[in-house]
This record gives sequence, C-alpha cells and structure tokens, in this order.
Amino acid sequence: MERVSVLCLSLLLCSLSGAEHQDNEIKPEPQPCLSDLHAVLREMSAKLADLMIQQMQTLNQEQNAKLAKNEVRIEELQTLNQAQASELKSLKTRTNVTENQVESLRRDRAVGQVAFSASLLESGHGTLGPFNTHTTLVFKHVVSNIGKAYSPHTGIFTAPVRGAYHFEFYVFGSGGSPDSRVMLTKNGEHVFIAGETQSNGFGSGSNGASLLLEAGDVVFLHLHANRRIYDDGDHYSTFSGHLLFPM
Repeated sequence: MERVSVLCLSLLLCSLSGAEHQDNEIKPEPQPCLSDLHAVLREMSAKLADLMIQQMQTLNQEQNAKLAKNEVRIEELQTLNQAQASELKSLKTRTNVTENQVESLRRDRAVGQVAFSASLLESGHGTLGPFNTHTTLVFKHVVSNIGKAYSPHTGIFTAPVRGAYHFEFYVFGSGGSPDSRVMLTKNGEHVFIAGETQSNGFGSGSNGASLLLEAGDVVFLHLHANRRIYDDGDHYSTFSGHLLFPM
C-alpha cells in the first residue's frame, strides 16, 4: 500500500511539475499560410505590371511627340528643298537666258562686222566689154572682206543680216567709144548708175547708195550692155560696201 501511495504521489508531482512547466513555456507566433503569400505576390505583380504599362505609355507618348516633331521638321525640310529646287531651276533658266543673250550678242557682233572692198582685176591691166547683154562684174582683187559677205568668185554681195548698208563704186574708162557705164543692182533691180563718157583720154565716174537689205538680199554691179570698163595695177575701178547698223 505504501509503495502504491508513493507512486501516486510521485505521479501527481510530475503532473504538477509538467503543468507548471507547460505554463512557463513561450508559445510560438502563428506562421502565415502559403495561400496568403501567393495573394501578396499576385498583388505585387499586378502593381508592377501597371507601373510598367504606365511607364511604357509615357515613353510611347514621348516618342510619338518626338516623331510628330520630326515629321513636322521633315515637312519643313521638304518644303525648303522644293523651294530651293524651284529657285535653282529658276536660276538655271535665267542663266540659260543670259547665256543665250550673250551668244546672240556675240553672233550679232560677229555678223555686224561686215565690210568689203575690191578692185576689178586681180593683176595686170585690161578692158572688159563690150558685151551684148548686162554682165555681172566680178571684182577679183579683194582688199578686205570682213564677214565674208562678198564673193570674189561671183562678184555678188549677200547681206548676212537685216540692216542698213552703204555701197560705193568707181568706174574708170579709157575714153572713146563705147563709153563706160556700170549699174548698182539690188536683187536684179537697177538702183543707181555711174559712167564715164569722153572722146579721148582716161576718165572716171562714181556713185554710192545706202540700202535697207533683208538677210539674204544680194547686191552687185552690172556692166551695161555694149559698154566697157578699164582697170590696171593702180586699181581704178572698185566696188566697196559695209554694214551701217543691223535692224
């Protein structure tokens, strides 16, 4: 009986001691569950995504604004380029006009330098005529032929440009019969005449005229039918002409 009582007492003390020990222990704080962590992570991910979207939208707006500015600048540059191209084209046109004017002035100056003078015989002495028809005189001894408008092969002067021209001609005769008579002729029409008539000895006659000629008009001297003309190394019988001014 005594052993049983001791055992019971011992068990009671242990029980009390255990209860006291349990009362004195520190209880651990409750730990969060896994579902709560997932919820927090989902909320943070959503906020982060919203923040990134806002930042992307802001960046996109800034880039769109820059792009709009660049497009405006490109349009301004295109407008400026078109204006410069138009000005360049206009400048080229003015340059071409100026070059054409310069070239025209150069040509006018070149054709405006027209003058010739020639005597009847190239060398020696002699009398031409009489012939039974009017005959074109060919003045072969050319002293000057600026502009090459006079032909020493045909005796014909051809006007290179429209303008006023002056011509002079001198006739020399040896006297006697037949006398000397020469006609200034324009396009086949008689203009003026010069002659020499005397019974003996040498004599001369002269004449001149200023004529309005179109480009291509021709002027020459006709020896009158049944008349004669003399020339020698002193070059008495001559034909001369020059352009006074173009028109």
